[in-house]
Amino acid sequence: MLVYRGFSQTAPSATVLTIGNFDGVHLGHRALLARLTAAAADAGLPAAVLTFEPHPREFFAPKSAPSRLSTLREKLELLADDGVDLVHVCHFNARFAALSPDEFIERVLLGALRARHLIVGDDFRFGAHRAGDFMLLRESGARLGFRVEAMDSITLEGERASSSAVRDALQAGRLEHAARLLGRPYSIDGRVVHGDKIGRQLGFHTANIRIKHERPPLQGVFAVEVKGLPGGPHRGAANLGYRPSANQLLRPLLEVHLLDFSTDIYGAHLNVRFLHKLRDEMKFPDYQALKAQIASDVAAVKQYFQL
Repeated sequence: MLVYRGFSQTAPSATVLTIGNFDGVHLGHRALLARLTAAAADAGLPAAVLTFEPHPREFFAPKSAPSRLSTLREKLELLADDGVDLVHVCHFNARFAALSPDEFIERVLLGALRARHLIVGDDFRFGAHRAGDFMLLRESGARLGFRVEAMDSITLEGERASSSAVRDALQAGRLEHAARLLGRPYSIDGRVVHGDKIGRQLGFHTANIRIKHERPPLQGVFAVEVKGLPGGPHRGAANLGYRPSANQLLRPLLEVHLLDFSTDIYGAHLNVRFLHKLRDEMKFPDYQALKAQIASDVAAVKQYFQL
């Protein structure tokens, strides 16, 4: 999959294109991507995605923007998994936000992305003040020579599959429901780094995973599966949060105790899949109480996996 930053490079050919934030790449996104890749195959053209960094809501209201489900890297990996050939990552800034709908169509859709067929969600809006809509796209397509298609929302048992619905499920600890909305377990990527070895002192070796999520959509203790290591996936118990009982952190840290695994994995890039929430983070009066709770958590994880 080719990835372009900004619009200094135009698409190498005409494209079948979709546009969106694709945060989390949930079932609704995946249905749209399936339609995109099918239409691209029929036309013999690349399946292209235009997405934004930062998320427009982070640009307009950074203090009230919701937590992200996926980092840019995670999103690109998911888009590649769904068969996308080309992604343009637009730097969302004041200059881009000020483009009128007509300027967006002429400069971006036709000029940079060379869109011949555009597929968008049924609620798609674009241009300054969100003034552009599907009707304007269809009128412009008829005039300028590109096809426009709208996709209906995807619902699951009456609930619309959306990033907000996934985020709400994760925050509520309903990981199994979040997995149904995503079509897979929710996961976070990160690299294993050296820590303060407190887990080792407590008798439970942990992999300290540096994540790029500044405000992850979930916190607590979980049963997880870890991909990215030989012989995997590996099962484990994970803590995601700020460690209130041991040198409380300013940034969230993901710590994973892998069951029956002791190999040195520093530097490894891992994908941690969150399967079931055990509890929220807690502050313990001393290390002995913390050690006892970790032992209980590990036992609960083994029971969850029926080990």
